[in-house]
Amino acid sequence: MIPTAVIIVAGGSGVRMGAALPKQFLPLKGRPILMHTIERFAEALPGCRIILVLPRSRTAYWQTLCEDHGFSVQHLVCEGGETRFDSVHNGLKLVGDADLVAIHDGVRPLVSAGLIRRAVADAEEFGAVVPVVTPTDSLREVGREGSCIVDRSRYRIVQTPQVFHTSLLMKAYRQPYRRQFTDDASVVEWAGGRVYLCEGEYSNIKITTPIDRITAEALLDLGSAGDRRKVVE
Repeated sequence: MIPTAVIIVAGGSGVRMGAALPKQFLPLKGRPILMHTIERFAEALPGCRIILVLPRSRTAYWQTLCEDHGFSVQHLVCEGGETRFDSVHNGLKLVGDADLVAIHDGVRPLVSAGLIRRAVADAEEFGAVVPVVTPTDSLREVGREGSCIVDRSRYRIVQTPQVFHTSLLMKAYRQPYRRQFTDDASVVEWAGGRVYLCEGEYSNIKITTPIDRITAEALLDLGSAGDRRKVVE
């Protein structure tokens, strides 16, 4: 498999979770969410370089958690920045000679091995790949005059891991930060790159609220994980 580095961004504060502890450290089936996330990549991409980006104030706490849980999956820890852009920029300094870089939300612990490998394989071919799913709810666009229904078939919900050729991503992260950067794909697009879409998984949820955590527990109990393949532009 092509040499790949994985940057797992875990700088959330847990405000929407309503917990004193940042959500990435909250337990999921008895272990911190982050441990599940790291294990998914270690299993899907044996030998990959895993870089965990944490706030400086939480690195010692993470070390304690690893000791308490006997967590031995090899990974590097990197200090985060003021924004996600800054955090990824810091993580890129540790990717070494990897040909591809995958960037993943630390609180998406249910990503399947199939999706990880699919995104990596497609990125090797296309250069920049983002997994997406089609919205299942109706959507309305809100404006000053009120709201109107929109055609949901024209929209996609963006997930991670987002995977890129290392050279392309490094070039993109040399540009100054813009408030329009909502994810890594947007950084690449602002630098002139083209982003391709691959099919994501509805089970690849981002744990942000207490209900998300309950859902994740249920999905783990069910062993739910999709494994579909499709590339779309």
